[in-house]
Amino acid sequence: MSAINQSAFVLQLTDKQLSQLTAASLNIAPAWPLDQMIAVNPLWQMRDQPIEQVSARVSALNNIHYLMPQQYYAERYAQGEINPAALRLAAKQQQSALSVVELVDYLDQPISAAHWHNIADLLDAQREQHKMTWRDEIVHQISQFCAAYYQNKSHQSASSIDINQQVKASSLYSHWLEITRYDKGLSILMDEPGLNQWFAQLPQEPELLLAQALDELHITDELVEPYAHALLLDINGWASWIAYLRWQGELYSTPNNDMLQLIAIRMAWELVIWRYVKAQQHHRFTALAAAWLTEKNQLPHLIRQHEQINKPLWVWAKAAELSYQNCLNTQLVSADKQTVTTAKLQAAFCIDVRSEVIRRALEAQSNDIQTIGFAGFFGLPIEYQPKGRTLARPQLPGLLKPIIRVSQIADTPVQTINTKARWQAWTQSAPAAFSMVESMGWLYAFNLLKKSFFASGCAHPINRLTHQTHWHLEKESQPLSVSDKAQLAQGILLAMGLTEFATTVLLVGHGSHTTNNLHAAGLDCGACGGQTGEVNVRVLAQLLNDVEVRVELERLGIQLPTTTRFVAALHNTTTDRIECFASELESEVVLWLQGATALAQRERIVNIAPQMQKRSAQALDKFYQKLSRDWSEVRPEWGLANNAAFIVAPRSWTRNIDLKGRCFLHDYQWQNDQKFALLTLIITAPMIVTHWINMQYNASVADNHKYGSGNKLLHNAVAGHIGVFEGNGGDLRIGLPMQSVHDGKKWMHQPQRLSVYVAAPRQAIEQIVAKHDNVRWLVDNEWLYLLRWADDAVIERYYQGRWQVQEVNTHESLY
Repeated sequence: MSAINQSAFVLQLTDKQLSQLTAASLNIAPAWPLDQMIAVNPLWQMRDQPIEQVSARVSALNNIHYLMPQQYYAERYAQGEINPAALRLAAKQQQSALSVVELVDYLDQPISAAHWHNIADLLDAQREQHKMTWRDEIVHQISQFCAAYYQNKSHQSASSIDINQQVKASSLYSHWLEITRYDKGLSILMDEPGLNQWFAQLPQEPELLLAQALDELHITDELVEPYAHALLLDINGWASWIAYLRWQGELYSTPNNDMLQLIAIRMAWELVIWRYVKAQQHHRFTALAAAWLTEKNQLPHLIRQHEQINKPLWVWAKAAELSYQNCLNTQLVSADKQTVTTAKLQAAFCIDVRSEVIRRALEAQSNDIQTIGFAGFFGLPIEYQPKGRTLARPQLPGLLKPIIRVSQIADTPVQTINTKARWQAWTQSAPAAFSMVESMGWLYAFNLLKKSFFASGCAHPINRLTHQTHWHLEKESQPLSVSDKAQLAQGILLAMGLTEFATTVLLVGHGSHTTNNLHAAGLDCGACGGQTGEVNVRVLAQLLNDVEVRVELERLGIQLPTTTRFVAALHNTTTDRIECFASELESEVVLWLQGATALAQRERIVNIAPQMQKRSAQALDKFYQKLSRDWSEVRPEWGLANNAAFIVAPRSWTRNIDLKGRCFLHDYQWQNDQKFALLTLIITAPMIVTHWINMQYNASVADNHKYGSGNKLLHNAVAGHIGVFEGNGGDLRIGLPMQSVHDGKKWMHQPQRLSVYVAAPRQAIEQIVAKHDNVRWLVDNEWLYLLRWADDAVIERYYQGRWQVQEVNTHESLY
C-alpha cells in the first residue's frame, strides 16, 4: 500500500487533464436556493451545442431523458394535437426520410440504447441483492456531507457577510476526506470489511487525487471530460448548487473552485472501491476490469448512438411544436388589432404567462383600459435590505447584479420578525416532523389542527417588512440624487413605451400566496429573483410620484401630467386578486379590478377544480382564498405550467386573442426604439429568462427524477434554504415537484421549446442575433424558435442566418 502512495505522489495533473476536468465542471447549470428560487435551463451551460447533441449526451452518460416517451406523442397524435401536415414538415426539417406511416409505426417499436456505467454501477451489477448498492450509498454519503458542509457555510456567511456575496472557497475535498476517514460505519453498512482503511491512503490534495485516479483507472485524455461529467451527473443536485455558488462568485468577482473538488470526491469513491476490490476480491476484480475496459472503449460511440436512435423522436417533438405554432400563427395573422387611444386606466403587468389571463380579464371590463407587458422587476436594478439589517436580497433576474440598494424609512418591529423567521426555519428542517412534536407537545399538535381546520394567511416573515410607503435608495453607499432618480425613471418609462398617461397608472407586480410550500419562491416573480414584485412597484411608484423627480424628468423631455398618479399594486397569482397600495382609488377602478378577478378566477377554475365551474363568483372567490391558506394543498396554483410562447409586439396586436395563459407578453413598438436598444435588451434578457422558465418546466416533465424534485409530500428542506431532499437522503433535488406539472391523471405542462415572436424589422433581428453569442446559440442550436411577426401579417422563422416563411394551415384541425 505504501508503494502505491509513493509511486502516485509524483503524479501531477497535466494541463490537458486539468483543462478537460474544468470543461466537465462547466457543463452543470446553477440551481438557485429555495428562498430565491428562479427557473433555470438545467442544460444551459451546453447551449453552444445543438440541443439534440446535448440531449444525446446526458442520455448516454446518465440515462437522462429530455424527450418524452413514445406513448406521449402517440396519444397526442391520436387526439389530433399533432397533425400529419406538421409531422411531414417536421420530418423535412429534421432531414428524416421516414414517411408519416413509418413515423407512426415507430411509436410502437421498442427502442433502447446502452448508456455509460461508472465503476460503482459495474460493481452493483455483480452485487448481492441484500446488500446496499454502491451507487445509492455513494450518492447518499456525498449528499449528506454536502448538506452539513454547506449548512455550516451558510450560517457562517449569514453572520459575517452580505447574502449576495460569495462564501470564500474552502477545502471541500479535504473536509470530506477528514470526515470519511473517521466514519467506521461504512465498512459495516456496505458489508465490506476493511473498506474504511482505503480512504486513509487518499492524498490530501484534490489535484493529486484526480491525478492518481485518472492514472490507475486508465482514463485517457479524450475520456477525462465525459467521464468527469458522468460522475457529476450522479450527484447533479449538489453539482447544481455548487454551480450556483460559482455563478454568484463570477457575478461578484469572488471565484469558487468547489466543483473541481466535488469531482475529486466522487472520483475518490471510484478509486477506493477499485483498489478495494482489486486487493480483496480477486475473482470479482477480473470481471470488473474487463467490464470497465468495455465501457471505456464504447464511450466515444455512445453519444452518437443515442443521437441516431432518438432522431425519429425528435421529429415527433418538432411536430408537436409546429402544430402549436400553426394554431398560434392562425390566431395572430387573423386577429383584429385594437388600439386604446385615450385610456382612463393604464396597468403595467409582468410578462409572466399568468398575467396574460388577468390582463385579458381586466381589458374586458372596458375599452378605456390599457394594459402593458413589461419585465416584472420593472427595470429596477435593486436589492432590498430590511431596515436595521446587514443582509440584502436581490429583486432582479439572476442574470443581473444589483447596483442600487433600497430600504424602507419607516421603523419595523424587528424582534417579532426574528422570532417568526426562526420558527419558520425550524418547521422546515428535515427532523421537524419529529423534534417539534416531541419538544412542543400538545402546543404544536394544536397548531397542526388549527392549520388544518382554521387556516389563515401566512406571509413570509421578510415579506412582512416590505409593506412600507417611503423608501431610501443608495448606490455605493451614497444616496441617489434627484438627477439619478430622474434618469432611472426616464429609462424605465421609455422602456415601457409610455408616452401618454392616464389619470391612474397601476404598476402591478405579482406574487403567489401559498402555505407550507417549500417551493413558494418558484411561484413568485422570477424577474424579481424569486421574490414578489412588491418592493419594485412600491419603489417605482414613489419615484414617479416624486414632485422633484417629475421636475427633473421634464428637463429630460418627459412631462408627467399633474393629474396622473402611479399606484403600486400586487397581483396574487393564486387568487387573482389585485391589491392596490393606495389609500383611495376611483370607485370605477375598484369595480374594474373586482370584475377582472371574477373573470380570471372563472377561467382558471377549469384546471384547478372543474367541479366548481357552475358555482357563483362569490363561491369561487371564497374557494381560492381557502386554497391559498390550506397548508395541506399540494397544488395551490399551476404557476407557469404549459408556457409555450413569448410575444414581443404591441398589445393592440394581441388584445383580441385568447392566448390561454400560455404566452409571455412584452409590449414593444419598434418605430419608437432608437437604434433598437430596447429590442436588444428584450432579446438578451427577458427572452433568456422566458427560455429558462420554459426549459425548467420541460425538463421537470421529461425527467422528473433527475431534473425535477419528485413528490413534494416527502420534501425536507436542506439547511433551511439550499434545496430539498425527497425523504431524508439521496441527492439534492432541483427543478419542480411532480405536483407542479401533473394533476394525478395527466401532464399539465406540454414540453415544447419556446416560440419567440418579435414584431420588428428583419435587419434589426439579424444584427442582434449576430452580435450576441447567447442569442445566436439559442437560435441556431434550436433551443428555441425565433420568429418575426411582420406588419403585413407574415410570420417567418430566422434560423442559421436565413429566413423561412411559416405556412399557416387553417384547414386541418389541431386541437
